Amino acid sequence: MFRQTTVFLAACLAVTPREPQDQPKPAVPIEAIGGIVDAFRTHRLVGLSEGPHGNIEGHRFRLSLIRDPRISAIVNDIVVEFGSARYQELMDRFVRGDTVDDEALRHVWEDTTIVTSGWERPIYKEFFHAVRAVNATLPPDRQLRVLLGDPPIKWETIHTRDELRAATRARGNYEEDVIRREVLAKNRRALLIFGDGHFQGRGEGLGLSGVFEREGVEVWAISSGGGMDRIDLQRVQPDVANWPIPSLATLRGTTLGMKEYGFFYEIPPVREDFWRAMKLEGQFDALLWLGPTRTFADIPASLCADERYMAMRLSRMAIGNGQASADRFKQQCAARVPR
Repeated sequence: MFRQTTVFLAACLAVTPREPQDQPKPAVPIEAIGGIVDAFRTHRLVGLSEGPHGNIEGHRFRLSLIRDPRISAIVNDIVVEFGSARYQELMDRFVRGDTVDDEALRHVWEDTTIVTSGWERPIYKEFFHAVRAVNATLPPDRQLRVLLGDPPIKWETIHTRDELRAATRARGNYEEDVIRREVLAKNRRALLIFGDGHFQGRGEGLGLSGVFEREGVEVWAISSGGGMDRIDLQRVQPDVANWPIPSLATLRGTTLGMKEYGFFYEIPPVREDFWRAMKLEGQFDALLWLGPTRTFADIPASLCADERYMAMRLSRMAIGNGQASADRFKQQCAARVPR
């Protein structure tokens, strides 16, 4: 009897057509900001990856996002990678409209644990000013708070690479602790703005998505395409060329979502078997489409002519990345200073 039942089931499976839902469907673009607002209705944490650091298209979208009144109506906090928590009290005063000296404020993005000049691109300073401007239109109880996710570091005490390593060892844990303490413990909602890699690790208990998933809090993560400045999505789904810019598309069960993770991002050097089997939908819930190309901001030429700044940046780059890296930056900057 058992053998007959087995043969019958095998025959049924052989002739039963594959269910349509087993086939990936084309991703469908929706209005981007509205899609993010909807995500906040069911999630306390929504992660918006930056894409390639310094890209202007992502920056413009983030400005339009925080300026939309639908966001301030549902979001309490914005947690960012590009600011040192040593200056959290200063940032709190700045975004609520208090008078803050520009020379003091620049330490927020200059004095992070990152030794390179990346956060000195004007787009990051502009973001903080945009939050301040939005808050000026809001009642105090609805104003957006900016939480600085880079751990506090006292650069005046750092003189060697070992000292720098010791000071930055808990970098990832710090951003997680800030979210637990200032967002989740206070029953608030937060937009998380970090590099794409910070949201990768779901299923492994790593990164912001993986850590909070393990603790029972789901991060609704949006890929802005860490490598999409060099990837043609039309190869995967041709109608992407006709999508409005910007657009948001959910990934679960779609052509884009089922595409290999390695098509979009570099495979990490550890657990290669895990990552090569991974689909994009396994790490991100949605994809933000900002067009097929990226342009990039650069640091102001005025910084290259600023002796105080150059001494600080070259010293830190030499400690963190070596003297050759500092020398290259010095040469690049010299070429931008008018003679």
